[in-house]
Amino acid sequence: MSTRTENLNVVGVDHMPSPAEIKARVPMTERAAESVLSGRRALVDILDRKDARLFVIIGPCSIHDPVAGLDYARRLRKVADEVRETIHVVMRVYFEKPRTSTGWKGFINDPRMDDSFHIEEGMERGRRFLRDVAELGLPAATEALDPIAPQYYGDLISWTAIGARTAESQTHREMASGLSTPVGFKNSTDGSLEAAVNGILSASRPHSFLGLNESGASAIIRTKGNAYGHLVLRGGGGRPNYDTVSISLAEQALSKAKLPVNIVVDCSHSNSWKKPELQPLVMKDVVHQLREGNRSIMGLMVESFLEAGSQPIPADLSQLRYGCSVTDACVDWNTTEEMLRNTHKVLRELLPARRKA
Repeated sequence: MSTRTENLNVVGVDHMPSPAEIKARVPMTERAAESVLSGRRALVDILDRKDARLFVIIGPCSIHDPVAGLDYARRLRKVADEVRETIHVVMRVYFEKPRTSTGWKGFINDPRMDDSFHIEEGMERGRRFLRDVAELGLPAATEALDPIAPQYYGDLISWTAIGARTAESQTHREMASGLSTPVGFKNSTDGSLEAAVNGILSASRPHSFLGLNESGASAIIRTKGNAYGHLVLRGGGGRPNYDTVSISLAEQALSKAKLPVNIVVDCSHSNSWKKPELQPLVMKDVVHQLREGNRSIMGLMVESFLEAGSQPIPADLSQLRYGCSVTDACVDWNTTEEMLRNTHKVLRELLPARRKA
């Protein structure tokens, strides 16, 4: 009879470079640091209502091809310059994908997209991509899924999401309390707000928990709390929640919890029934609410890439369509430009009143 009691289902334990090692291979640059810090400062000023602009988190559902991703980033940077008077543009750079059951877990977990799971390669290439984006002068946003990953690339992130599946997780609330970025908590997949509101409240408090230091050693992480948690409405339970009634209920929930009434509307997911062609309509509706005097909506999220729609991952990766998502479907680049420019036109008329308010 075996007396072995641990690692019964583990088939391997491979070496992973420490955060310090990965950072040494892909060091921060002065230009990249300035992009990250200026991106964070603008987001904080918007959430503090010192800046009347709207922020927009926009980009691919997930990054799978760094070449196409940088192509997108360069185009986005040009449009961001055009609309900077009214919109603070942050590129969505998602490397980790939560899965209901199975599927591709994202670029960091499986950068070769063949179930080989070269995480050490994915982490280094992911950090390099983020640095390249930052050196363009474009701030980046991501979803914090793995609690260790921020040690590897959190210094290159300006905004972080806690997803609908993890907003209730104590591990993710603790992690959010120590992140250096504003953090958006998404409402649950059933549409309820309670987990997200409680997540914002929890993350605003100090925490102590197990983690890794830069050398890769186990450490007790002690945080002071994150003052810039906010609510992200993404719909759920078979219905959207960006309408005026839903926004009002969200405002009441935040006020009842004595939290800042700061709301971001995700134009994708259940708010558009996962139909990318509906995202422009959601954005237009939310901007109309701003025109009607709404003061709680601080930002928007859009899933966008070079080509519209999505594609399955083929066995022969040479058959992948360039610039098309391999996870959720996105709007194409022409639609992206139209959405940002149309919103910019409306906001130019609204900003004087928002500044005065």
